[in-house]
Amino acid sequence: MYTPIVASLGYILSPDRKKTLLVHRNRRSDDQHFGKYNGLGGKMLATEDIHHCLVREIYEEAGIVCEKVVLRGTINWTGFGPAGENWFGFISLVESFHGSPKSANEEGDLVWVAVDQLLHLPMWEGDRFFLPLVFDDDPRLFHGYMPYENARPLSWHFSRN
Repeated sequence: MYTPIVASLGYILSPDRKKTLLVHRNRRSDDQHFGKYNGLGGKMLATEDIHHCLVREIYEEAGIVCEKVVLRGTINWTGFGPAGENWFGFISLVESFHGSPKSANEEGDLVWVAVDQLLHLPMWEGDRFFLPLVFDDDPRLFHGYMPYENARPLSWHFSRN
């Protein structure tokens, strides 16, 4: 039976649209994501929809209020979690927000990174496949499938519509 963990993942654009806010997961050495850079987000609660999940997670993690959120796509990550859990993620671009982001949270430091430098950072290997789709000018949603095994992606398939 397929029962994924449903999650949001958001990339917050700077007002000039040249940078994105990431978390550098450097606070807990037992963190599955330790040392990696990632967007903000997390698990959806049973009492919310995916938009409110993203807005809540970004407020909790960065202290800012999302104003304009654009869904860019979805990804089915099978075998991704530390115990091989399946995750289904809704990937969004936060085009405007209110407030000033925190400098850090319990997971790590929050840093602005130039969008054209993203792929040079330590991150999940699989992120390198979908990140260009998040920031490109194609208005169509992408829908991807990326099976993982032993913390490495086995393949990447996506469509756009």
